[in-house]
Amino acid sequence: MNDRVVIVTGASQGIGRATAIRLARDFAAVVLVARSEEKLRETEREVVAAGARALVVPADLGEAPAAGEVVRRAVAAFERIDALVNIAGAVPQVDVLEMTDAQWDAGFALKLHGARRLTVQAWPALQASRGSVVFTSGNSALFPKAGYAAVGTVNAAIVALAKAFADKGLQDGIQVNSVLPGPVMTGRRRSYLEHWAPAHGMSVEEATLKFPKEAGIARYGEPEEIAALMAFLVSPQAQWMTGSALRMDGGEVKSV
Repeated sequence: MNDRVVIVTGASQGIGRATAIRLARDFAAVVLVARSEEKLRETEREVVAAGARALVVPADLGEAPAAGEVVRRAVAAFERIDALVNIAGAVPQVDVLEMTDAQWDAGFALKLHGARRLTVQAWPALQASRGSVVFTSGNSALFPKAGYAAVGTVNAAIVALAKAFADKGLQDGIQVNSVLPGPVMTGRRRSYLEHWAPAHGMSVEEATLKFPKEAGIARYGEPEEIAALMAFLVSPQAQWMTGSALRMDGGEVKSV
């Protein structure tokens, strides 16, 4: 795998950053995509330290032209694309009766349509390399709730979209899967707990224990744990796995 190139979106923080650093062990080059160039530069240093070349491409994938530019720069720099890991996208957490059209549109624009456009643009290069694609959904796709209406809806749409791309990939030699993480301790989640806990008379440590317990799990997941699953899915060992939606949530989803 020492000549292979992977694109990772959302690479500036959280699961995306952890995945980019993990894949630097297995790929010759990692293309780092997110909106914040400053944060991407931090990831770049970690990727290079892990032994891979890095290309920083600041881009808002919620804007239609961005996908083509990311692929153009990746191919210009490395002449190939072997894997695409779509992670970018946070969705507003607003009650289903209170969400505005603009909030619904924002929820779909980056996480769903950004990933869709980037996959379409990268498809010819992936077909040439017989590569792989991973979409990141979330286990809320399986149990949408009133306060997380857009989150669950967008995540469910991603699972369906990945399945459609996987079907096309059977014809074109491209492997496509989706990953459904449960509650993961990212920087965004930590920041939320730091604000929520004092307002409810708790320490951050108490709040960190409270939410997993309410979800019926032992603890929050770590970004590196999701990154390890991503690494497996784009490895030769997973070549016969396609069209799958893999849940990694510490047992939060109780249904079969």
